Amino acid sequence: MCNGCVQKEYPDRGSTCLEDGSYLINYLGCASCHHRDFVLISNKATEDDDGEEIVTYDHVCKNCDHVIARHEYTFSVVDEYQEYTMLCMLCGKAEDSISVLPDDPRQSAPLF
Repeated sequence: MCNGCVQKEYPDRGSTCLEDGSYLINYLGCASCHHRDFVLISNKATEDDDGEEIVTYDHVCKNCDHVIARHEYTFSVVDEYQEYTMLCMLCGKAEDSISVLPDDPRQSAPLF
């Protein structure tokens, strides 16, 4: 992973978790070949570990195959919530939790 290729290391992305793709706004250009071109995805792997889906891949420079960052995305269901996380030097860090119920109990107003 290369901190010379990104504007900011691990930017806070709030609840935006990417399973695929690249956050190009944070990409300065390749520190190895000095080109600012497309970022490719390589070595993509999906693993199911005890009910948790883990997707990992490398962001690489299109021109010289320099590894810009390693991306990790996780998805799991905990109790009645879908939990998402993302950690990547290029794309940032983020977490999200969404209820699997039609009405999210955390969002409902108290009756009294």
